[in-house]
Amino acid sequence: MTDGPWLVVGLGNPGPQYAGNRHNVGQMVLDELARRTGATFGGRSGGLLHRRPQAAVAEARLGVLPGGAPGPRVVLAKPATFMNVSGGPVAALAKYYDVPLERIVLVHDELDIPFADVRLKRGGGEGGHNGLRDTSKALGTKDYVRVRVGIGRPPGRTDPADFVLKDFAKAELKDLPWLVDRAADAVEAVLVEGLEPAQQRFHTKA
Repeated sequence: MTDGPWLVVGLGNPGPQYAGNRHNVGQMVLDELARRTGATFGGRSGGLLHRRPQAAVAEARLGVLPGGAPGPRVVLAKPATFMNVSGGPVAALAKYYDVPLERIVLVHDELDIPFADVRLKRGGGEGGHNGLRDTSKALGTKDYVRVRVGIGRPPGRTDPADFVLKDFAKAELKDLPWLVDRAADAVEAVLVEGLEPAQQRFHTKA
């Protein structure tokens, strides 16, 4: 494994009013990864000529390699744009840090997975997820790794667009720290073990 960096992006919406939303669980996972590494997020333009930063960024090493060596270098990023226009910051950061496509990992909420499940895949459709759709457009491909954090389907006739912009229910909050921790473990596994071994571990029911 080369020592080039990985880019791990947590999707969500900016601002405290959105911080607890289901749509922001990807950014919750990034906060956990930063906590594990002792890194802190700062503004970074991604090499663009914008006056305002396009993402909050933390640089660290993540996980532990076999034999006890520190894990790979990683750029943790939380776009400062709204979810629907996440692609610009992702593409800009990949270019700025010279991260190849195979080392880009997006962490995001997933309606089609039961709450508290985590699934991993490379490529495929976006399932109506506007953050993924915009990222695929900006990168010119869908062939990047996704860490899909299950939030479940909305109850009854609730509009999915409204459901993702609400905070987790009280019954879910007790399991949310466990879910965030598990998703952070999944990110580490992808970086340290590779996608297929990580899939085998996280797609297997205990």
